[in-house]
Amino acid sequence: MSERQVLACIDDSRHAFAVCAAASWAAERIGAPLELMHVLSKAPCLGATDASGQIGLGSREHLREQLTELDEQRARLAQQHGRELLEAARGQAERLAPNTTVPTALRHGNLIESLVEREPQARLVVLGKRGESEDETLEHLGGNLERVVRTLHTPILVTPPEFQPPSRLLLAFDGGRTTRKGVEMIAESPLLNGLICHVIMVGAGTDDQRAQLEWALNRLREGEVDAQGTILAGDVDEMLADYADQHRIDLMIMGAYGHSRIRHLLVGSTTTAMLRHARTATLILR
Repeated sequence: MSERQVLACIDDSRHAFAVCAAASWAAERIGAPLELMHVLSKAPCLGATDASGQIGLGSREHLREQLTELDEQRARLAQQHGRELLEAARGQAERLAPNTTVPTALRHGNLIESLVEREPQARLVVLGKRGESEDETLEHLGGNLERVVRTLHTPILVTPPEFQPPSRLLLAFDGGRTTRKGVEMIAESPLLNGLICHVIMVGAGTDDQRAQLEWALNRLREGEVDAQGTILAGDVDEMLADYADQHRIDLMIMGAYGHSRIRHLLVGSTTTAMLRHARTATLILR
């Protein structure tokens, strides 16, 4: 079986450069191969237009032929553009990781279906916070991102329009099974070795929470992660966002599903709020 890889999803948005940079950084840190993928969505077929009853039979058939030819031209142009986009991304990735050959994949159809099909070969999926068809307003979050998070079981690294290798991380921890699994994943992976990791719990600071936090810090330190932590009282998304700003956090780490209020970060409105307002990269663990 081939080695599992970092799979970077490239589109024609301004996030493509950041996706390449983040994926190259991650692949080098964990010693995994990198592949770049671009998915050509299915465009509406102009040739399927029904003009019956509006124009004569001969004219209608001629128009249908022209529309079909136009569909074929659009498909050829989209493929050519996709290949050129991947080649440009490959050049950037190989400049970031000299002496490395980066393969590319041009897929047809739906992004989610393509990722599900490729997921068994992926160790990490990297994609931009917004896609080429999304606007760039702060309050908007690309629908593809939400669907990817809800569908995949592989860790997902989401990049803002610019990416710099992180040095200060924030791990949202609630002591539940998923976030404990996340701590184990971080401790066992070389991705974050040597970086400063702030482990944050939100709650009343009970004895049980303090014990959970101490376990997380000790486990991360065993994995050579420079870990420190605290328990904050208040609203989850506000506390995490404020702490991230105050401590110049450049990578947020969150579990997609937990067992407390943090659970709602990626299953309800709070998720979307955190991802909407995050100005840093976000690593989502499952």
